[in-house]
Amino acid sequence: MKLKTAIASVALAGSIAAVSAPAMARDTVNVVGSSTVYPFATVVAERFGRNTNFPTPKLESTGSGGGLKLFCAGIGTQHPDITNASRRMKKSEFELCQSNGVKEITEVKIGADGIVIANSKDAGKLDLSLKQVFLALAKEVPDPKGGDKLVANPYQKWSEIDSSLPNLEISVMGPPPTSGTRDAFVEIAMEGGCKTFDFIKAMPKKEMKSVCHSMREDGPFVEAGENDNLIVQRLAQDKDTLGIFGYSFLMENSSQIQAATIGGVEPTPETIADEDYPVARSLFFYIKNAHVGVVPGIKEYAEEFTTEGAWGDNGYLVDVGLIPNPRNTRMEVAKNVRNLKPMTGNEL
Repeated sequence: MKLKTAIASVALAGSIAAVSAPAMARDTVNVVGSSTVYPFATVVAERFGRNTNFPTPKLESTGSGGGLKLFCAGIGTQHPDITNASRRMKKSEFELCQSNGVKEITEVKIGADGIVIANSKDAGKLDLSLKQVFLALAKEVPDPKGGDKLVANPYQKWSEIDSSLPNLEISVMGPPPTSGTRDAFVEIAMEGGCKTFDFIKAMPKKEMKSVCHSMREDGPFVEAGENDNLIVQRLAQDKDTLGIFGYSFLMENSSQIQAATIGGVEPTPETIADEDYPVARSLFFYIKNAHVGVVPGIKEYAEEFTTEGAWGDNGYLVDVGLIPNPRNTRMEVAKNVRNLKPMTGNEL
């Protein structure tokens, strides 16, 4: 997330060029997609460029959805070779690829990340449920007076949601809608808490998602922008405020801040990798197999990404915050990369 702003204008220009440029030969791998995966992909690309005879791949942070849209637009060197995603490809995206001639796609699950809700170490450590998180941060919530109806969020203190929570004003800083972390947070945490209410869960899917994904705008939730350092500074100054960000950023600042447990589960590399932690997400990239052998270095870059020295338990990507897949998963995915095993669509 911290790296995203610096490349925003380049990403926009690159997106336009990708759509409008005529097909032409190129010798540099083009990678688009998730801002969450971008830092990991950048480290691999830089090492790949230094240690091989291939040019350093060109990366653009377009967001997961934007990257998949570009990736699925067609075959030809005017289109990206690889797209990163902080969520799995959707069935509709796979079908878009197929309809545009992008028939063979290799899925690469690179590891995991967790989203934490943290506060100052000078404050009390919290244990929150997804239901409590939803009630604290949603724009509309079930009427506390009863009945299957929604009202504007009336909760101003944590203790109003549950008497076991502190008698403190709800004050949470989090990422803006442009962030992949925000997308994952609303899809996993907010929707998870929202669906604990049967009448919301029974709504038509589009209506349900609108309710579950809409964050409140009346003060208790504050969009902090793309600079996570601002959130940490605020948490250090105000022990009553909470912040939402990725687990790797928590680790960078563990001397100052602590994570709440969610449903009694502490965010750790182990609980995130095993998806025991409720707000864990898998990270991916997707290879356009038709471009392999046309643009040099695509398969070799993917193979570097999936070496034990990169994504293994002691790999260099762990140093920048990636939580590795279990070893058996890594071995299977690395084999799929070597063989360029195409997806069938049934995985989605």
